[in-house]
Amino acid sequence: MQGPEAVIDFWFVEHGYDDWFAGEPAFDTKCHRFADLHAEVARGEAWAWRESPEGRLAELILLDQFSRQLHRGKAEAFAQDKMALALAQEAVAGGYDMAVDKDWVMFFYMPYMHAESLVIQDEGVKLFEALGNADALKFMIEHRDTIARFGRFPFRNEALGRTSTPQEHAYMQERDGRSF
Repeated sequence: MQGPEAVIDFWFVEHGYDDWFAGEPAFDTKCHRFADLHAEVARGEAWAWRESPEGRLAELILLDQFSRQLHRGKAEAFAQDKMALALAQEAVAGGYDMAVDKDWVMFFYMPYMHAESLVIQDEGVKLFEALGNADALKFMIEHRDTIARFGRFPFRNEALGRTSTPQEHAYMQERDGRSF
C-alpha cells in the first residue's frame, strides 16, 4: 500500500483548486493512478494512517474527493460519504484539523458539505465560518441551503436511482448543470 504522503503530494503539490473542483475528465483520469489505494482505504485498510494529521487527511481525501473523481456520475461516487463523515467528525473532535497547513483544513470539512443531513450541514457551516475562507463558506452555505430545501442533493438523483420531483427538476435547470 502506498503511504499517505503520495496522496498529500498529488493533491496539494502537483494539483490545486482549479483541478479539485472543475470536474474535468483529464484530472479524473490522473486520479485513476490511486484507484487501487482508494479501494484499500475504502475497505478500512489504512487505519494506521490515523496516527498523524496528514494521514487522517489523506484518508479523507481518498474517501471523499477521490470517490467523486474515480466514479463521477455513478452511485459509487457517494458510497464512501458516511465513512468519510465519521472519520472527519473524529478528526475534528481530536483537533487534527488544526494540526495541518491552513490551506488543507477545508478537506477535513468537505464530508460535512457532502452530507445529506441538515444537522450535519449546519455543523459544516460553523466549521467553514471558523475557517475564515469566504469562498469555501459560500459553497458550504449553498450546499446547506440545498439540503434545507430538498433534504437531498437533486443532482445525485439519477446516479442513485432516485426520482426527481418537479421542484428538483426546476432547480437543476436553473443551476444549468452546476451540481453538488
